[in-house]
Amino acid sequence: MKTVHTDQIRATVAALLEDACINLPADVEVALRAARECETQPRARHILEVVLENAAMARRDRVPLCQDTGVTNVFVELGAEVCIVGGLLDDAINDGIREGTRQGYLRCSIVNDPLRRVNTGDNAPGVLVVQPVAGTTLRITVCPKGAGCENMSRVSMLSPADGRDGVTQFVLDTISKGGANPCPPVMVGIGLGGDFAQAPLLAKKALLRTIGARNPDPLYAEYEMELLTAINALGLGPQALGGLTTALDVFIETAPCHIASLPVAVCLNCHATRHTTATL
Repeated sequence: MKTVHTDQIRATVAALLEDACINLPADVEVALRAARECETQPRARHILEVVLENAAMARRDRVPLCQDTGVTNVFVELGAEVCIVGGLLDDAINDGIREGTRQGYLRCSIVNDPLRRVNTGDNAPGVLVVQPVAGTTLRITVCPKGAGCENMSRVSMLSPADGRDGVTQFVLDTISKGGANPCPPVMVGIGLGGDFAQAPLLAKKALLRTIGARNPDPLYAEYEMELLTAINALGLGPQALGGLTTALDVFIETAPCHIASLPVAVCLNCHATRHTTATL
């Protein structure tokens, strides 16, 4: 049995949150540089240059990539042989969010009630997803999610008769309706299957993949590339002002579903796709 104290979890979440908000992931930066080199429209190329300059400034000056430091999503892989001591896991994570917000001078974006709208003043609570796994693994991934891209995400309960074409149309409609709001070029996470609740979770978890990491199932790996091509063919481009790159990548995650339903969710991330992971 492996013992982990909540103080260690709190400190880890705080460090991960600050790092995620400041440092653009290396794979995203590489993809943005490649998009800039391929871009043929001067305005689109300039936007990508500004995005890359912003990332460099954030890293150099230790300031957030974006003023919207978002809802803090925390994904935990919790081993069956891990014993957490010192308190509750969710309390430790929310305390870490508060600490990371103070340390990183992050904007407090969370209100305590959807209608009363009183700011909590510390960016907590976050959204916690715990996945039981075997062994002594305790892996924490922190993913701040801004409202611009989150608000453009969608879920639909399609009919099985809609099939692959229906899914494709729903994805393209989501991107088109989102326009400039999710700050393209975007990352596109797609959840297929499960039920009304599970599909969005699959879509959000899909966004934790590294750019270029295809679904292990050849059917979905090929579909990811097909959708990426179709999305970029829309011509929205950076900030939806025209260009070749509307999306940097598309990731699909699936789950079994009912014979009478085809749940599909599209979760968008802006070009500042922020996530960091630590294993305790």
